[in-house]
Amino acid sequence: MRAVVCEAWCGPEVLTVEDVAPPKLKAGGVRIRVHTAGLNFADNLIIAGRYQIKPPLPFSPGFEVAGRVLECADGVMRCKPGDRVMAVLDYGGFAEEVVADQESVFVLADSVGDEVAAAFPVAYGTSHLGLRYKCALEPGESVLVHGAAGGVGLTAVEIAKRLGATVIATASGADKCAVAAAAGADHTLDSRAEGLRDQVKALTGGRGVDVVYDPVGGKLFEESLRCTANGGRILIVGFASGDVPQIPANILLVKNIAAIGYYWGAHKTVKPAWMRASFEELLSWLAAGSLSPLVSRSFSLDEAPEALQALKARRTTGKVVLRIAE
Repeated sequence: MRAVVCEAWCGPEVLTVEDVAPPKLKAGGVRIRVHTAGLNFADNLIIAGRYQIKPPLPFSPGFEVAGRVLECADGVMRCKPGDRVMAVLDYGGFAEEVVADQESVFVLADSVGDEVAAAFPVAYGTSHLGLRYKCALEPGESVLVHGAAGGVGLTAVEIAKRLGATVIATASGADKCAVAAAAGADHTLDSRAEGLRDQVKALTGGRGVDVVYDPVGGKLFEESLRCTANGGRILIVGFASGDVPQIPANILLVKNIAAIGYYWGAHKTVKPAWMRASFEELLSWLAAGSLSPLVSRSFSLDEAPEALQALKARRTTGKVVLRIAE
């Protein structure tokens, strides 16, 4: 089979597409013929050796796929050969075949296309579990979403609105702010403008927001600390800015703010019940047409290095996918 191969810690331009042996079926495993694979910011981290998981070299990146089941290990009950599915992986998705653990495989409704399915699990799963379970977001609360035109941030806008919150979205420039507004944001702010904290305070009557959803870090995190309401929560999703902020604990203490570290993938083992419940609700919303995943660009498998470079340079909105097989 053909796959994107990372042979040493590197940038996306070094990746190659090669013929490799298909993965072996394991106990509890499901072999999937991959039709499409979703790209994530973390794909660039994992090939650079900067992610929470460091796979043995060589390996293929890719955390989420959609395709059709080829075979199942003995005892697998969640799906059967021929089913259309999406799956979440530790890595390995940029390939013509993958083997996924059955607990991370989800059968798709006929109405859900392959590109949407491949773009769905990581971004929507991260936002839904984070806002509903980690932050315990309640209807009527306010949420500040950073990076709101990106793959994860855009889903946070949708999920927060679906859960009954007022959403203030930040993004870099008018075009990206318009993308966030189209997804349902009540207010949009240019993240590059001065006085961001004052604008957020003005929009909340001087109180500040109840929840901050931050996949960016850096200066935006520092601004967020000063416009979070007393008793609010800041969900630390990632550091797309490349700048990991140092948190002044005295501000957390004085304002009774909870800073919540959040690595979504760990919940497959840390809180599997949350993960299952999250996907059950998300897939019911998706099948009902009440979510609108945005796939802004698609690339072929051979174009994977170019696609990852575009993602790294933040030249995309919404999600980017690889087309691997029909």
